[in-house]
Amino acid sequence: MNSDPQQQVIELFHRSIEAKMSVGEELSGPLAAASDRLVAQLLLDNKVLTCGEGLSNAPASTLSRCLTHGYTMERPGFPALTLQAEAAPGDLNDVDAHASPYQQPISALGNEGDVLVLFSAGYAGFNLLGAIEAAKARGLHVIAFTATGDHALSHLLDDNDIELHVAIDDQYRIQEIHQLSVFCLCDLIESQLFGEHT
Repeated sequence: MNSDPQQQVIELFHRSIEAKMSVGEELSGPLAAASDRLVAQLLLDNKVLTCGEGLSNAPASTLSRCLTHGYTMERPGFPALTLQAEAAPGDLNDVDAHASPYQQPISALGNEGDVLVLFSAGYAGFNLLGAIEAAKARGLHVIAFTATGDHALSHLLDDNDIELHVAIDDQYRIQEIHQLSVFCLCDLIESQLFGEHT
């Protein structure tokens, strides 16, 4: 075990950099495709819904915030909302009580042409799978950030969807990569819509 805290910090930075470098080229194509999809739908006055559970709520919230408030420039806001996995009130014996908590808000807020962007750091549970099913039922485009173990989630996607898969089995490195990917996505969107900027 490393007894030098400063060296430990340096090693953690190196691990983070190595993880990002290992997937950067692989993600560049899907990130460009995701930005194209988002730009096309935003120009048609569609909105973006985001979701992610646990630590994966952070990149979902970051994306919504950057779309509505701007990333590196002052600009008009785009309609984006992060969905929270809150249990619906009602009878626990109701057949819908076991539905994904994302299904009702997606059904209420999502319209054909909108985009659902979801984040999973691996082994996505029932709630995120239900979010994809609800999105497809409403005609939403799906952009899914996935990781090792997300076979069930990936299986729900089709050729019209965009998957950004991080082939790493370390949820903390995955979170870092997802956050960086969100910033890349926002930079690409603003560049496409408003031109080059610093």
